[in-house]
Amino acid sequence: MLRISTVNVNGIRAAQRRGFGDWLTATSPDVVALQEVRCPEGALPAGVWGGLHAAYDEGNRAGRNGVAILTRLPPKAVRTWSEPGGFGFTLARELPAYAAEGRYLEVDLADAPLTVASVYVPKGGLPAHLQLPGRMREKPDGGAAYRRKMRFAAGLARHVARARRAARVRGREFVVMGDFNAAHTHLDVAAWRRARNAVGFLPEERAWLHGMLSPRTLVDVVRRLHPDAPGPYSWWSWMGRSFEVDSGWRIDYHFATPGLARTAVRTWVAREVAGVLMSDHAPVTVDYAFSDRVAEVGEGLAQQHAMAAEHLGLDARVRGLFR
Repeated sequence: MLRISTVNVNGIRAAQRRGFGDWLTATSPDVVALQEVRCPEGALPAGVWGGLHAAYDEGNRAGRNGVAILTRLPPKAVRTWSEPGGFGFTLARELPAYAAEGRYLEVDLADAPLTVASVYVPKGGLPAHLQLPGRMREKPDGGAAYRRKMRFAAGLARHVARARRAARVRGREFVVMGDFNAAHTHLDVAAWRRARNAVGFLPEERAWLHGMLSPRTLVDVVRRLHPDAPGPYSWWSWMGRSFEVDSGWRIDYHFATPGLARTAVRTWVAREVAGVLMSDHAPVTVDYAFSDRVAEVGEGLAQQHAMAAEHLGLDARVRGLFR
C-alpha cells in the first residue's frame, strides 16, 4: 500500500505549532505534497519533516508560496521550473514568468515507478466585468489577477500533459497534487449557487479543470472514489463559521494517470489535528494499492518471461535470468 497526502500548510512554521508533526506521525504517509511552505530553507524548524526526505523549492518571494515533496527515500530525480533542464522538454511559453515563484516541483520516487508533482496555483481574481463597486473586498485591478491566473492555468495544463507523457516514457505513472485554487463542479462547493461568480468557481476556471481530466489522461482520484457525494471539502474560510458548518470548497486534488487511479482504495480529509485547525486547508490522503499492483505486474511479467524461455528451449540457468 502506498499512502500519499497533499496539504497547503499556509506556512510550515505556523502549521508545526498547530500540529503538523502530530498529523505526520499519526498518518504515516509515504509521500506528502506541500504547498505554501512559506519559509526559507535555512529557517525551517528542526525535525519538521519527521525523518522524511524533502525536495523543496522555496521560490523567490519571501514569506509567500514554496512547494515541497516529502518521501521515505531520497527521490531518484527532482525537477523544478526554475531549473527546467531536467524535464526533457521546453516549458510552456506562459510558465517562465512564474518559474522562480516556488509553485511547481516534481520528483521520481526511488521505491516505486511513480512521478509525483506538487503545485500551487495563484488565487487569481475576478475578470474586469465582474468587479462591481461595493461587492469586492479587494481593490479593483481591472482583471489583472484573473488574467495572471488564467495564463498560469493554460501553461500548467500544457506542462502537466507533457510531464505525464514523459513519465510514461520512463515507465512511470504520474500524479499531480496540490492547491489548484479552483473547484470543478457543484459537488465541490457547499454554497455553489452563491459561488457561481466567485473567484475559484468561475466558468473559465471550471472549464480549465475539466479540460485537464479524462479517463485516458488524468483522473480526479477522490471524485472517482466518491462520485456522487458533496465534498469532501478541503478548504474553509477563516471568516464566520464556515468550518463548523462544513461550508467548504474542494480545491486540493490528486489528479492521477488511470493506472494509478485504479489502485486507489480509500481517501479521507483530516479536518483537525487534536481539535486544532492546522491550516485553512486540510490534508487530503489517498491509499493506493500501487505497490501491490506493481508486485503483481512484476510477477506476471516474470512468469511470462519464464514461459517464453521454456518455449524457446533455453536451459534452466538462462531461465533464471528472467525471474
